[in-house]
Amino acid sequence: MQKTLQVSDFTELTPTADIRAADHGWRAKCLQRLIRLNLPVPETVALPAQTVRSIAAGHPIDTKAILSHFGPSPLISVRPSPGNPDWGGPGTILNIGMNASRHKTLVKTHGREAADALYLRFVQTYATHVARLDPDMFETGQASPDTLREALRHYEREMEEPFPESAEAQLSEVLRSMARAWEGTSARLLRQAKGAPAEAALGLVVQEMAQGIGQGISGSGVIQFIDPVTGQPQVKGRYLGQSQGRDALKKNEAIFLTQDKRGPSLEDIAPEIFADLVAYGAICRRKLREEMQIEFTIDDSKLSVLDAVKVARSARAGLKIAVALAEDEIISQNEAVLRVEPRALSELLHPQVDTRAARDVFAKGIAASPGAAVGRIVFSSQAAQASAARGEPCIMVRRETAPEDIRGMHSAVGVVTERGGVTSHAAVIARGLGVPCVVGATGIRLDSKEKRLVAADGRVFGEGDLITVDGTTGQVLAGAAEMLAPALDDAFRKLLGWADNVRDIGIRANADTPADAATARKFEAQGIGLCRTEHMFFEEDRLVVMREMIFADTSEDRAAALARLLPMQRADFVQLFEIMAGLPVCIRLFDPPLHEFLPHSREGLRELAEALDRPLSEVTRRAEALAEFNPMLGMRGVRLGVVLPEIYAMQAQAIFEATVEVARKGTAVVPEIMIPLVSAKREVELVKTHIDAVASSVRVKSGVDFEFKLGVMVETPRAALRAGDIAQHASFLSFGTNDLTQMTYGLSRDDAGRFMNTYVQQGVFPEDPFHVLDVDGVGELLLIGAERGRATRPDLTVSICGEHGGNPESIGFCRKAGFDYVSCSPYRVPLARLAAAHLALADLK
Repeated sequence: MQKTLQVSDFTELTPTADIRAADHGWRAKCLQRLIRLNLPVPETVALPAQTVRSIAAGHPIDTKAILSHFGPSPLISVRPSPGNPDWGGPGTILNIGMNASRHKTLVKTHGREAADALYLRFVQTYATHVARLDPDMFETGQASPDTLREALRHYEREMEEPFPESAEAQLSEVLRSMARAWEGTSARLLRQAKGAPAEAALGLVVQEMAQGIGQGISGSGVIQFIDPVTGQPQVKGRYLGQSQGRDALKKNEAIFLTQDKRGPSLEDIAPEIFADLVAYGAICRRKLREEMQIEFTIDDSKLSVLDAVKVARSARAGLKIAVALAEDEIISQNEAVLRVEPRALSELLHPQVDTRAARDVFAKGIAASPGAAVGRIVFSSQAAQASAARGEPCIMVRRETAPEDIRGMHSAVGVVTERGGVTSHAAVIARGLGVPCVVGATGIRLDSKEKRLVAADGRVFGEGDLITVDGTTGQVLAGAAEMLAPALDDAFRKLLGWADNVRDIGIRANADTPADAATARKFEAQGIGLCRTEHMFFEEDRLVVMREMIFADTSEDRAAALARLLPMQRADFVQLFEIMAGLPVCIRLFDPPLHEFLPHSREGLRELAEALDRPLSEVTRRAEALAEFNPMLGMRGVRLGVVLPEIYAMQAQAIFEATVEVARKGTAVVPEIMIPLVSAKREVELVKTHIDAVASSVRVKSGVDFEFKLGVMVETPRAALRAGDIAQHASFLSFGTNDLTQMTYGLSRDDAGRFMNTYVQQGVFPEDPFHVLDVDGVGELLLIGAERGRATRPDLTVSICGEHGGNPESIGFCRKAGFDYVSCSPYRVPLARLAAAHLALADLK
């Protein structure tokens, strides 16, 4: 025998009622707060999640007791109240209690047209959402006695019983339908996709109807007081006369709220009601400490507030709102910092596609570098440079990028590659440049010879066609999308200043060029944690000299070629030091294999032979001799410094001479020189001997004394394991987590994108280890390296400089491990600053 639930299983909303968001849901709790603020909220009863679950299980509830709260002839609505508003829920049901008798009364009090509209709306809603009948059957057009009778006949014919007259029966079926809808499989999957737990609870709210249809000024609407995209103060919303619920947002005949030249407004027809709404908005902002959207109904000039929800907003609006609330002393600065998600900052740093505009997506890949750009398609680095020279923005589309494409990437406003993952060459360089990039767009097919791109849907795009790259979403759009400018305003700077007041780990930038360094300063990085000097050698004039050095037959010839590069390198370092104005600059010595500086095509080799005045056969032989089966594990990094010491000697001389030059101008610099790809202590000893000799030579020649620090980039598992030995000759260890992850897993970061999604989906890896630091495997190597290094040298500086440096989870790991700083691409510095502050504030709770 079924047991009827007792009256105690629901609660009338009063200022002092025991209403908890965990039990009754967010809407019930919010309505109670509105009642406490003396806003005109209609009579309301809240059903907790336990009651709703019992209803879904088939237990009846004492609806008579609920209805007793609403007078002898109740007319009510039922709204969902889940634990979190983002979890959705069943739709609101209005006008419960409508029947033939109530319809007759409304004809007398509100007129036949209004009464028919109310009754017909309820019949349609009840039939489709409660009885689950075919909606098409109840699309009867304008309300009238005939359409109302037709809808009632359809219901009786389909259900084989008349439309229910009893308010108790109607409410019972509505509650049962909404409870079971929440427990359904589709609803569970949908809310889990939104981040809700599997057993997320639903409360229900039963509320007295405010009609919105009837005599005098009657209608419904929504109002908010900020622009949801920009965050600027602005009254927004709509009002529709003779309507209910959120009809004003759905119908074109809705009118404006504030006075507007384009048409009538609520402020015109009911200025006192409009003023009350503005006052209620201010009360909610001050007391609820948030910008709220208010749903309201007017019934014969009587205003009722039915609901208030946090205004949906873009990232830029969210930041603006948080700062404004803190400046008005409604929330603290620390709370403002916590209200802005670090990853949301990428939307503010770059131009973005306007979310309000239409999108014509023809390709989708991995969002590798945030921001958006519009440009014409080019398929080569040369074409990108030519386009930039003409002043035409271009999007470089490649199967994948290589080091020789860097000049083209500098020239392009966006990059798209068919292959690659989040740490592929294109992704890493694009993030450093602040250029939007989509990689792994596997649905496209490139034909470089014909200079065309074929999309998955068959559309063909040729060189010169206009497209938009959205590196924030990973989408590529046809044509020029509508854009929003970056939002690096006072609010942005204030919030990050507040974040800096509480964070407890240093944030540096990876910067390879003076332009990168200037960006790092703009985002207030505390120095450069990684300057990859090889990127300086891909400029056209330097590339020729590099190739001459590669083809030199003796040490003397190599030194002669490098001597021509020396002033160029020195000038680069002078610029970096001057831009950073005394902040630390960590310069990584030459790292890539030499073959990357050689052309790969026969035509390119022929041009090189002409430039070097050597036979093509000799150039081809030398290029083939430099080729390696696995160049990333071959002759690169410190191995070049040991075998070809002239390269590191030239770079050290350039660094020290630049140090002397800026010192003479009044800027004290202590350069940090980092040796890449170390795996043995002896490698460091050999390089250190050469660099110390160069330093002594420059000191003697210049007559200027200077200090420098020598350290190691830990990229091999052996370097992490032998950090105790290596630290004897290093003042700092900086973990290059890109290569360290690659070598620990035996996994190519350029090719992993082909199968990484499958691996993550099937639970092989919890996340892409190139995107989120693997704290169990790679992280253990970091901990071992830091512990053993500091055991040898207590004052050892420890950091990471891989792409993980800008990842909030990785920053958290480094804080706990006691690292001194993290370094990331310039455009991730603001994210890292904010993430570090979030972590520090979380520890204070």
